[in-house]
Amino acid sequence: MNIQTNRSLSEFSTFGIGGPIRYFSEIRTEEKAVEAFAWAKENKVPVLVIGKGSNCLFDDAGYDGLVLLNKIDFCQFHELDVHVGAGYSFSLLGVQTARRGLSGLEFASGIPASVGGAVFMNAGANGKEICESLQSAVYLHESGERREYLTSELKFSYRTSLFQSMKGCILSATFHLTPASEARKKQLEIIDYRMKTQPYKDKSAGCIFRNPGNGVTAGALIDQCGLKGLSVGGAKVSEMHANFIVNANRATAKEVLELVAQVQLRVQEKTGIHLEPEVRVITS
Repeated sequence: MNIQTNRSLSEFSTFGIGGPIRYFSEIRTEEKAVEAFAWAKENKVPVLVIGKGSNCLFDDAGYDGLVLLNKIDFCQFHELDVHVGAGYSFSLLGVQTARRGLSGLEFASGIPASVGGAVFMNAGANGKEICESLQSAVYLHESGERREYLTSELKFSYRTSLFQSMKGCILSATFHLTPASEARKKQLEIIDYRMKTQPYKDKSAGCIFRNPGNGVTAGALIDQCGLKGLSVGGAKVSEMHANFIVNANRATAKEVLELVAQVQLRVQEKTGIHLEPEVRVITS
């Protein structure tokens, strides 16, 4: 397998943040994934699997192990089902299914994630979650065992799945969709709304905090507290959408985390609500 030693996590981060990678490789097939985990086991190094690099804040110190970029990106349609590689673009999948008049993944359009990352996080938007259309997912355990999990086995809840407590790699996923003549129109409306209300031209990791629930959104709370534009170093609360922290000027992970802490403190003081981060902080 091809192992590189001169790469940085910032290259693979939608935030544009992250330090040096000790070992790096791409996986484009299930066989290469098996080979990579075997190599990591033999060399006694931890493994970090990444897709689009969204919803993650990578450490400034980098990753002292093997980073695998999941590029397993096939897409196969079978009537109302679609079987897709974990490295496939989740946003593109939302567009392609809607164009075929299939409903269930319109909300994926515009979400900068891989299918594997979206399944891992139980991605959701516009009142929908990925678990509602997911039929099954194939997973490679670090031991080399390959297993298909049904959605009912994966303990999905808000931005959570069983995969988050496992070590290995999502290889593929199968979705069951429903026919809908309005799917394409709905998908276009979703992407249009996002482009108008979210800072897509800026470097970010997506929504930084989980919504507290009961109809209350993190963005509304942060906005009510007057925190749009608040900054620490190069990290800034977006003036377009308060639940986004953007890399405005060569921000570091340390600056982002300090800004997260300041927002949490001010929202807690003014509203009594503690905001939980949605973005995963990745360290060695």
